[in-house]
Amino acid sequence: MSSSATAPNKPDSPRHDESGSALWASGGTMFAGVLMMVNGILGIFEGIAGIAKDDVYERVGDYVYKFNLTAWGWIHLILGILVAVVGWGILKGASWARATGVALAALAIVAQFLWLPYTPVWALISIAIGVFVIWALCNDRSDVAGP
Repeated sequence: MSSSATAPNKPDSPRHDESGSALWASGGTMFAGVLMMVNGILGIFEGIAGIAKDDVYERVGDYVYKFNLTAWGWIHLILGILVAVVGWGILKGASWARATGVALAALAIVAQFLWLPYTPVWALISIAIGVFVIWALCNDRSDVAGP
């Protein structure tokens, strides 16, 4: 066997990835788009529940950041629509969707942090989803030309 052929795992191969995170992120980008769509749709339902009936959510303890539940409903409804639309854009491969997705995921993390006293478990899960979405969208280098 000759050693002139480049093996796929050799450093001089164009398919070599130094950290391994680019491969995860490229697959993670598709997953991030799906998560954003699902999280957006759930945010829409959360918003509708807050708008339609003000007594759906019960506050767990006292919290510094107090808003009217109807106001929270509108915040979640609008943010949910935006997150779902950007998630769809990520799945379609739109160039604007990645940067917008990072910004909206960060905004959704802050909103879920402020929403902690109403649904603490779901807020923590949404924060974790937002962190993954930001990681996946920031590490995807599929549009960067390789060597």
